Amino acid sequence: MKAMNVEDVRKLAVEEIRTKIAESREEMMKLRFQQVTGQLTDSSTLRTLRRNIARMETILGEAERAAVEGA
Repeated sequence: MKAMNVEDVRKLAVEEIRTKIAESREEMMKLRFQQVTGQLTDSSTLRTLRRNIARMETILGEAERAAVEGA
């Protein structure tokens, strides 16, 4: 898992960001199960994924606030 670039996330539409967050949360859940069962070999993917989710949620919040203030 590679860290997402902020510029790439900002280019996405709000719905695309929501979709990516949902997909990332599902992947995070799968990785947590793998970690608990001892199947996960690279635990740094959890950290990267968690930070990507936080990054996307932050940008989503900024976009939603900008839409409310602009309306």
